Amino acid sequence: VKSLNISNLRNIESAQIEPDSRLNFFTGDNGAGKTSILEALSVLSKGRSFRSGQISSLIGPEGKFFQIVSKVETQAGDSHQMGMERGTDYWSARHNGEDITQLSQLTQLLPHVLLEPSSHTLVSGPPDGRRKYLDWGVFHVKHEFLLLWRRYNRVLKQRNAALRQSNAMVVESLDPQFIKLGEQLHKAREDHAGLLNTIMQHYLPVFSKTLQGIELSYRKGWAGDSLAEATQTSYQRDTERGTTGPGPHKADLYLSLNGTPAKERLSRGEQKAMTAAMIMAQAQLISDSGEKPILMLDDLSSEFDEAHLGRVLGAGMDLGVQIWLTGTQLAPAVAACESNYTVFHVEHGRVSRVKG
Repeated sequence: VKSLNISNLRNIESAQIEPDSRLNFFTGDNGAGKTSILEALSVLSKGRSFRSGQISSLIGPEGKFFQIVSKVETQAGDSHQMGMERGTDYWSARHNGEDITQLSQLTQLLPHVLLEPSSHTLVSGPPDGRRKYLDWGVFHVKHEFLLLWRRYNRVLKQRNAALRQSNAMVVESLDPQFIKLGEQLHKAREDHAGLLNTIMQHYLPVFSKTLQGIELSYRKGWAGDSLAEATQTSYQRDTERGTTGPGPHKADLYLSLNGTPAKERLSRGEQKAMTAAMIMAQAQLISDSGEKPILMLDDLSSEFDEAHLGRVLGAGMDLGVQIWLTGTQLAPAVAACESNYTVFHVEHGRVSRVKG
């Protein structure tokens, strides 16, 4: 990111930020607006905030919409101007002066990974969060995955509607496409999960020696080898429940330690370190595919001690990604890992550059 302009997002009335290409630290009191800066990047990239699913909560008091505009430079040196305006019931976006109809056009240009206080639920939380983590990575490595994901979920929605109506004829007509798309989705995820596990093994001892021996494996969401057989076997139960049981929509990333579920044996601190290893493995995989992601670190000083924060920063610096870090005060780990960094002070939604 070469520049980021924010208007009327939460308490940020107007901000113009020209970040360093390497390490950027945003400091200020709690509630000053530091996290809102990272939210702006998330919204521009994903179309939604990592904090709230409600767009209305992001709109500030200065109008009925917010605006985010950014200039991005790719690894190939190409410059892209992108912008978004969002209200409670509409959105518009532009890329290099042209209106766009799909936010995925911006997403491809602005990959990012995020580590923040609640990220440990990636390890301890339900499967849905791990599926989203996995799919975000697959999309940035294989851009065609988004279309496959959308097609599968559209057919799944249609199949569930037919099941609720006990319409066996429609279910039967949808099953060949459901099975074909489901197996393709599974294969793309399985391949990515295998790569993630391989790279994660490098990062586990970096963040905690006690994490050695943890394995990440992909559970596809149905029993047996054949989705067709699993779908046929579960048809009666699916009809009774009005929803599809087997399929990649029930998949999970399974974390095991010596054959047992890792989350049952890891302390809260070890779960945080495990999450950091998973996020950095994702960042490396995306980097290896061509575009380096932005590494966003929100309020990590409240979750990690200086040693662990230093390891996260060091891993990001080694990977050569642009880092955006927030905190209430300048962390010593910042100066320890990089002599050239930029500091911004955030106060009541106003952003000022104070170093670099």
